Amino acid sequence: MTSYIQPYLFFGGRCEEALEFYKSAIGAEVQMFLRYSDSPDPMPPDALPEGYESKVMHASFKVGGSVLLASDGCGGEESKGFRGFSLSLALPSAAETDRVFAALAEGGAVNMPLGKTFWSSRFGMLQDKFGMGWMITIDPSVDSISA
Repeated sequence: MTSYIQPYLFFGGRCEEALEFYKSAIGAEVQMFLRYSDSPDPMPPDALPEGYESKVMHASFKVGGSVLLASDGCGGEESKGFRGFSLSLALPSAAETDRVFAALAEGGAVNMPLGKTFWSSRFGMLQDKFGMGWMITIDPSVDSISA
């Protein structure tokens, strides 16, 4: 077995909403979904804020060939956004790149509009409505600039 890194994203109480959004925006496929109330072991007393029993304890979702992990966390505070990294997503066509960029930008903020750069015919950066940073590009293997 080889070592690997998987992003584990914490959505501060909005994980289920985020998963539904990513399913429609980028075709994410949820592979596992476990609520705190589904845990085979009881949570320690005072480990969760009141009402968190129905929140997401653990989920995994697949985007293309990558698997990401997600949770609501157990702090009960709203997510303050994700800092210090972005998820980079390469898509198989110009049309799909345009569609996904527009879908992820809905309710978020565009940091760099999707456009031509010296390394790609389509590249853009944004922060989605959950505060997740994204770098969206056309797959270099099908891009006329990088091919």
